[in-house]
Amino acid sequence: MSARTADAVVVGGGHHGLVAANVLADAGWDVCLLEASDDVGGAVRSTELHPGFTADLYSAFHPLAHASPVLRAMELERHGLRWAHAPAVLAHLLGPDDGRVAVLHRDRERTAAGLDEHAAGDGEAWLALCRQWDVIGEPVLRSLFAAFPPVRGPVDLLRRIGTAEALRLVRFLLLPTTRMGEELFRGEPARLLLAGNAMHADVPPTAPGSGVLGWLLAMLGQQHGFPAPVGGAGALAAALAARATAAGADIRTGQRVERIDVRGGRAVAVRTAAGLTVHARRAVVADVSAPSLYGDLLPADAVPSRLRADLERFAWDTPVLKLNWALDRPIPWRAGAAAGAGTVHLGADANGLVRWDADLETGTLPASPFLLLGQMTTTDPTRSPAGTESAWAYTHLPRGVAGDAAADELAGRVDAVLEAHAPGFSAAVVSRTVQRPGDLEAADANLVHGAVNGGTAQLFQQLVFRPVPGFARATTPVQGLYLGSASAHPGGGVHGICGWVAARSALADHGALGPVRRRVRAAATGLVYGERRSAR
Repeated sequence: MSARTADAVVVGGGHHGLVAANVLADAGWDVCLLEASDDVGGAVRSTELHPGFTADLYSAFHPLAHASPVLRAMELERHGLRWAHAPAVLAHLLGPDDGRVAVLHRDRERTAAGLDEHAAGDGEAWLALCRQWDVIGEPVLRSLFAAFPPVRGPVDLLRRIGTAEALRLVRFLLLPTTRMGEELFRGEPARLLLAGNAMHADVPPTAPGSGVLGWLLAMLGQQHGFPAPVGGAGALAAALAARATAAGADIRTGQRVERIDVRGGRAVAVRTAAGLTVHARRAVVADVSAPSLYGDLLPADAVPSRLRADLERFAWDTPVLKLNWALDRPIPWRAGAAAGAGTVHLGADANGLVRWDADLETGTLPASPFLLLGQMTTTDPTRSPAGTESAWAYTHLPRGVAGDAAADELAGRVDAVLEAHAPGFSAAVVSRTVQRPGDLEAADANLVHGAVNGGTAQLFQQLVFRPVPGFARATTPVQGLYLGSASAHPGGGVHGICGWVAARSALADHGALGPVRRRVRAAATGLVYGERRSAR
């Protein structure tokens, strides 16, 4: 048994927890971060699954990280981070016998020229979309990468385009990706640049909100590319950890947190399974899922009963199945344009995406799964020996259909899709590793049921509803406790905003207006949950 005291305790060393530790340490707070695994990073980690081949175990390409003002301001390049780019950002393949390929390049003119080859006029339509992004991209990102509700971003957006255009923009952003593509482009390849990117989340392509996800990732890819950390995704986590340590944070791995002590309505200590107790003078930031925080770590009497009831309706995103391959040669694509792309979308055209999602929503194991594939050596030559390829692909299973047998059956179908698009693929494989939903959760407790985005990205669990109605900010009903994981706004993705918002909220609560903030929040909690909470 051992104990220490810190100004702030960060529970969890995923990238959001590491960002929170950096922000608090930069402010001069004594910070202790506790991570259950032997390595920090959470879902931002890499390893050698085959000798000489580096595999990203979870996230791989990081356009949100590259664009995030929080991560950019941390100047992680000073702590060893370097970015790599593939020759092309992404390619979306249509059917294996269809020679058309939509390719996104970092040069917008080149992207447009390729789209024009498929449908005259789509190139200019793409350039018009890029010009729109030039005007509104910055305030949109400022709105996304901020505490909810954002203020400065929307005000700047209104100043730039005016109220009438803002209303049109809101309508545009609410479109399903199927409808958005139809309104913007004549040809299917251009539409698939939006639709394929939308499928990086779990919003159905025919549902409102899918369009904005596809549009955002497509525009980020056009502006920033889909970069990957040189040496593996773990290099990003390592840089965050190195920076936090240099700022004075105490990072302790192998410390699984079992509970958070609450006294007088305030979080006062964190206890680990290894017998360590860290007393918190000012704050506890939890980089864990909302169900875990409120259901496992806190005492029952510290959580309003209505909040517990709301969490019973918390929806996870669809389970992920991921395959990793070491190949003795580059992937032998039928469509040569896919060879230079870091990210490849394949297995479904526009109608196929709708059918694939319908399978997921109806509990049916997809016969032809849609795949998101990464060619990591093509992107970063350090990932494997020259002339080889380190590659991965992931797809989704229906909720509730995540057993090993179903996962293995779907993995076989993934191999078949790849063989159809790249004859000879299987002959090039020297190593194959499958990460089933259960494997993902076993390796990272935050990836419940193999969900990688901290909860569904659908509108009913975003914005003011994330993670539950009334708690769209990092603050919680427990004073001094802040939710800093992807279960909080703005949700999934490697951007660091959830940890940053949590840390900034803790700092503000101990600033000059801290007592006022706490009283207002206690009153608001009482209105939402019908229970009085301490404002101390």
